[in-house]
Amino acid sequence: MTTYTPKVSQAWNTCTYIMFSIAVLMMAGGIWSLDASFTAKGYYAMAALMLVYTTAAITKVLRDREESDRIYNKIEEARTERMLAEVSGKDDA
Repeated sequence: MTTYTPKVSQAWNTCTYIMFSIAVLMMAGGIWSLDASFTAKGYYAMAALMLVYTTAAITKVLRDREESDRIYNKIEEARTERMLAEVSGKDDA
């Protein structure tokens, strides 16, 4: 049984990087032009950086969990097929 894993195109990757860069520039520009104290600007900048980091971390955790489930399912499928092969082999003898 072969599994289909969709491939992401290079155009989608490029678009994602460009949109991320635009979002970072917009956030930095908004914080820079904010009418607030340096402390408040620093707070917003740290919150923005933490938001980006935690978004990447959550994405990694979800991807790792999906890969782990996929590997576990492949192992279980192989065990089941081996048991079925052993049972069918014993019945033939």
